[in-house]
Amino acid sequence: MSSLEPTAPATSYSPPPLPPVRRNLFRIVGSFTAVWFLALIVLLFRIAALREQHHLIWLWTAAAGSFLGCLGLSVYLWQRSAARRGHRSAQQMALD
Repeated sequence: MSSLEPTAPATSYSPPPLPPVRRNLFRIVGSFTAVWFLALIVLLFRIAALREQHHLIWLWTAAAGSFLGCLGLSVYLWQRSAARRGHRSAQQMALD
């Protein structure tokens, strides 16, 4: 008997399903997106001081945080509406 031959028959393994999300993700992501947007507004009023101190990276960071938060919220709401319509490929966890 060769060492390369399997000793037991191979069985197909399927991982257990993921647990449902128990928190309202819209509130969490929406809150952080609002904070990033507020920071962007405040930094836009202080753009001259940011240029003097070479700290424009904070303006771009707040802009990126606002954009990515809005993008994440739109994907979440898109998946949620697809799950409500009953699409097979939609994330069913978005309904919890």
